[in-house]
Amino acid sequence: MLAMLAPYIDIARPNHWFKNVFMLPGVLLALYFSPALMDPFPWRGVALAVVAACLVASSNYVLNEILDSERDKHHPEKQLRPIPSGKVWVPAAYAEWLLLGVVGIGVGFAVNSRVGLVAMTLWIAGTLYNIPPIRLKDHAYADVLSESLNNPIRFAMGWYATGITELPPTSMLLAYWMFGAFLMAMKRYAEYRHIGDSESAARYRDSFDYYNEERLIESVVFYGTFFGILSGFFAARYHVELILATPIVAYAMAYYMHLGFKLDSPVQHPEGLYRSRKLVFLSFLALVAVVVLMIVDIPAFEALIRATPLKR
Repeated sequence: MLAMLAPYIDIARPNHWFKNVFMLPGVLLALYFSPALMDPFPWRGVALAVVAACLVASSNYVLNEILDSERDKHHPEKQLRPIPSGKVWVPAAYAEWLLLGVVGIGVGFAVNSRVGLVAMTLWIAGTLYNIPPIRLKDHAYADVLSESLNNPIRFAMGWYATGITELPPTSMLLAYWMFGAFLMAMKRYAEYRHIGDSESAARYRDSFDYYNEERLIESVVFYGTFFGILSGFFAARYHVELILATPIVAYAMAYYMHLGFKLDSPVQHPEGLYRSRKLVFLSFLALVAVVVLMIVDIPAFEALIRATPLKR
């Protein structure tokens, strides 16, 4: 029985649930803006929101596996996935997609209506990304921007799971979106290089018919720069001490790029990046720096940053 279910569990990609760690900044920022939410900490809401995010994400992954199965046959590793290799009955996979989506959205509404609506948005984003004729994943740049939109959606799920009712800061949502786009564009670059042949790459993913290494690197730089500017705007408006975290955040991003340039780059498989101890350490250090600087006031630094400009 377990052997029969294993392929259906596999296409739900539970090993990708770690990506819901991107909900954590939403939780932390909500608690920063509304400290009263800490008494008591909304454990139940946050835990259920994580469950909702995992189920809805798995629903989207199942749909992705179904609709990409023919193309995956042109990829050196993905051709071994359960559907291309014939281990999954496709009608049952469609039922799994719907069941996971409905249950995930329902769990979101069990937290509160805002979490439920955001969970529904995450599911709708997955359908727009995968289902023809829109199928955003087939269009250059739209593929990265639509998939990375999951980052601010997850942020919003974490934010509203605390019980806060105000909208999250727009600058942070946009910065989070661009950060996700930076990560995803580097993943695309690593995939393109790994396939090694432009015609094979285009058969695997339509957007690769337009992309080349130069265009992908240009997009990585664009998204990374945009993220930096938006983050700086957020810090300048809400807590300038966050600027001091810039070096470690930039170093973590630079090291991620370093991994992306490697042959057979681990960046192609985000679920396995935990094996890169240095990247994990840098990411953890960056998170700690941001959290600490959010709650620390450094008057001298603030005075320096907000110094009155020279008059002309």
